[in-house]
Amino acid sequence: MTEAIARVRRALTGISGVPVTPYAADGSVDVAKLKTLIEKMAAAKVHNLMAAGNTGEFFTLSVDEVRLVHRATIEAAAGNALVSAAVGRSLVEAKALARDAIAAGADAIMGHHPMDPFAGPSYQSKYFLELADACTVPVIAYVRSDTFSIADFRKLALHPNIAGIKFASGNLMLLADVIRSTKDAPAIWVCGLAEGWAPAFYAMGARGFTSGLVNVFPERSHAIHGALEAGDYATARELIDAIAGFETMRTKYLNGANVTVVKEALGMLGTDVGPVRVPGVEALNDQEREILKEIVNRVSENRAA
Repeated sequence: MTEAIARVRRALTGISGVPVTPYAADGSVDVAKLKTLIEKMAAAKVHNLMAAGNTGEFFTLSVDEVRLVHRATIEAAAGNALVSAAVGRSLVEAKALARDAIAAGADAIMGHHPMDPFAGPSYQSKYFLELADACTVPVIAYVRSDTFSIADFRKLALHPNIAGIKFASGNLMLLADVIRSTKDAPAIWVCGLAEGWAPAFYAMGARGFTSGLVNVFPERSHAIHGALEAGDYATARELIDAIAGFETMRTKYLNGANVTVVKEALGMLGTDVGPVRVPGVEALNDQEREILKEIVNRVSENRAA
């Protein structure tokens, strides 16, 4: 195993934070604010920063904006956190974005799940395999479906350049099956559904989790991670209880408020990162904002407990 893939796998067992993308008043990417956010997350010792992930509104960014977000994140992280550059759309675009991100200094590439409405499950798996073949840094496969076969998952887990699989389905029996069936593979299985699902994923044998909360309360994410790594599920559940409402709000409107909640929480703490782009929910209503404010205030009073 090369040191590069070993480093990525170590980071995947930690917190994979997905930074939001700040926008200026004219709607363009606010690079200065993005860099400030990245510097804070790196200083908070977030293990892996997934630049232009879903919480970063990948699918509403132009391809050139994705490149801009990748470069700004790599520069601002300055080697203080591992940076995984998120790529996607067509395989041609994904490979091109990956090449540019690698040239800019990305430590890893995260392949977004291919969203083609006419995609066959085994060919979605092939998308990740071909992306991994084309990359000169380790790849993370972001699987948002439970339609892959065990054989498909084995191919991903056994690929020499796939560091891990970010599993983002609530089908825990499938997760148990694929982990059981890939004991001979070195790939890391990561909880792709944030802190709330992490205890169940850990119980099944996954390690690490992705997080949007880490934009707002990195101390809380670290405390949850520490409890799970220690096998202290009672403490992990207690820590998650206080932010459960935050995560529930993110699932509103068929997950359309996922990024909105994170951005508005940042605004409540004094960091205005702009609205969410359509088709995401642009802003919370007054009632939702009051509920979020109560959660933010409560967690702020005791940031790690």
